[in-house]
Amino acid sequence: MSTSKTVRKVEVLSPVPADIDIANSVEPFHISEIAKDLNLSPKHYDLYGKYKAKVLLSVLDELEGSGDGYYVVVGGITPTPLGEGKSTTTVGLCQALGAFLDKKSFNKLSNHLHMYQFTGNWYMYTYVKQLPLCKAMLEIWYVFLTLLCKEKVKRAVKLAQVVTCLRQPSQGPTFGIKGGAAGGGYSQVIPMDEFNLHLTGDIHAITAANNLLAAAIDTRIFHESTQSDKALLNRLCPPNKEGKRNFSDIMFRRLKKLGISKTKPEELTPQEVKKFARLDIDPASITWRRVMDVNDRFLRKIAIGQGPEEKGMVRETGFDISVASEIMAVLALTTSLADMRERLGKMVIGNSKAGDPVTADDLGVGGALTVLMKDAINPTLMQTLEGTPVLVHAGPFANIAHGNSSIVADKIALKLAGPGGFVVTEAGFGSDIGTEKFMNIKCRYSSLTPQCAVIVATIRALKMHGGGPEVIAGKPLDRAYTTENVSLVEAGCVNLARHISNTKAYGVNVVVAVNMFATDSEAELNAVRNAALAAGAYDAVVCTHHAHGGKGAMDLGIAVQKACENVTQPLKFLYPLDISIKEKIEAIARSYGASGVEYSEQAEKQIEMYSRQGFSGLPICMAKTQYSFSHNAAEKGAPTGFSLPIRDVRASIGAGFIYPLVGTMSTMPGLPTRPCFYDIDLDTATGKVIGLS
Repeated sequence: MSTSKTVRKVEVLSPVPADIDIANSVEPFHISEIAKDLNLSPKHYDLYGKYKAKVLLSVLDELEGSGDGYYVVVGGITPTPLGEGKSTTTVGLCQALGAFLDKKSFNKLSNHLHMYQFTGNWYMYTYVKQLPLCKAMLEIWYVFLTLLCKEKVKRAVKLAQVVTCLRQPSQGPTFGIKGGAAGGGYSQVIPMDEFNLHLTGDIHAITAANNLLAAAIDTRIFHESTQSDKALLNRLCPPNKEGKRNFSDIMFRRLKKLGISKTKPEELTPQEVKKFARLDIDPASITWRRVMDVNDRFLRKIAIGQGPEEKGMVRETGFDISVASEIMAVLALTTSLADMRERLGKMVIGNSKAGDPVTADDLGVGGALTVLMKDAINPTLMQTLEGTPVLVHAGPFANIAHGNSSIVADKIALKLAGPGGFVVTEAGFGSDIGTEKFMNIKCRYSSLTPQCAVIVATIRALKMHGGGPEVIAGKPLDRAYTTENVSLVEAGCVNLARHISNTKAYGVNVVVAVNMFATDSEAELNAVRNAALAAGAYDAVVCTHHAHGGKGAMDLGIAVQKACENVTQPLKFLYPLDISIKEKIEAIARSYGASGVEYSEQAEKQIEMYSRQGFSGLPICMAKTQYSFSHNAAEKGAPTGFSLPIRDVRASIGAGFIYPLVGTMSTMPGLPTRPCFYDIDLDTATGKVIGLS
């Protein structure tokens, strides 16, 4: 842990300016200064310009055996379409812990230590006064004692380090309707334009890797349809300069999978040649789609192979947005470079016509995918407005994937924070989705244990859950949301209460952060605090970090610190892995308030197939609406007694989870009538981006 910190004092304005204007008003520290605060030397990172750096995984090896900091996850209540400020709260909390509470505790400790040291030496000073020494020598002696005290204070004080861990946002929503995801107001990551756009190219690497695999699938089907078994083998294993044919290293993975121990292509029997060379992919079973990091509704369903050279190999498929790629989920859940290589190779793209899973390694492309992802595995170091460090890494979808930043970023952050420090990470959507997946998927694979979970709530969202009018993005709020209505807030607190009880069940202390808006009344805020404490929250505090930065989240920081220090239970999972797929689905459904689960014929078929293929031991990643505990987005509050419908069940085998589809999930967003890109431009005089939100 560092004994000195790079902290930036930011002058806050009222009313709060636009996010991009705030970001552009601050000159970020050179990222090497942020790295230095974390005790990182230049050998530990690669610079990407002045304000970003890739932290190398070798840091974990060097810090192996050192202690971890406290681990905090930020979730939320069931949100409105406007969002309730989880990212902003995550950043604000870290600024409070790192830029304000550290400073105050340092001053307090310094004063105490100085008084202690001075008292300990006072008798010596009194004795010296009695000696026949001149006044000048007495003053010199006093200065010496004072400097001695200060030096001892300096050695004794080690500031708690705080690291924020965030997902990398997709460019699709940035130019679409949602805008960026760097936080907001005076609690955001800077430079926000770099954060929200290309960053260090990780999503571009995922896009390239994903589409390489997609190309390999269709190309393999094409070549198998036009060649004999022997011709396929000869082309897969071409002769070298000496005229000898050999298997490439990756081919031995497929041979082992097939139970073939032979090491030379010419040793294979005709039957073995057929098994090895012909994947016999069933086109109807292919689940792998192409991706791009742009919202484009017209690519949701396309036909490929329509050129004359493709010889009629037409197939219907589509595009997803890049962050929906399984490769993104692999990046987020991997624990090392070797682990990522194995996960990428195990990704299942579909089945053979015999019903056997076909993997990226079967296609011979697992190693190439790893090469494309070798730099993307390193988290990106950035900073908050107030100079606290941020690790940005991975950005998986929060419905068909688990919606959390990467395990490797959290592990590095926990080592850099060290004992007494804090790592704060955000889980996507409400706690029923993001925090549940954080606990049951991410923490299973990472073996990390959180001490505290923050649940972000707003008066606006609680009024909606209490029966308020519909909240629609892009339209003015109804008067019910801007005038005091305590009874509406109290009615909506049933939603908050369920999130608290569900999250407490994991063994963590729960702190509720009420993200305050100007129209919220004291009576409404008190109602939320009382309801939160009655539901079992460790504490509930009002926050103004959007308007005031870290200073506005100091009470939250104190509450989180106490919650971490006083946790008494071990981490508990919602379900064990050794029960059936259906039993795991039903355990999660009960946490939503469902009384039962209905499976479609397709879902039943998929569950049977995955169980037969040996995948039933994986955790479950429910893909459902974020706007309700139930499958019906219009059903607010805390519904009970409903039956949860499972339309389909799919799997991300490389990432390591099975995801049931509750209703229809779009994996390629569309653009609205007026996208955010109308406001985005470049100031050609300064080179600064304007209009990002």
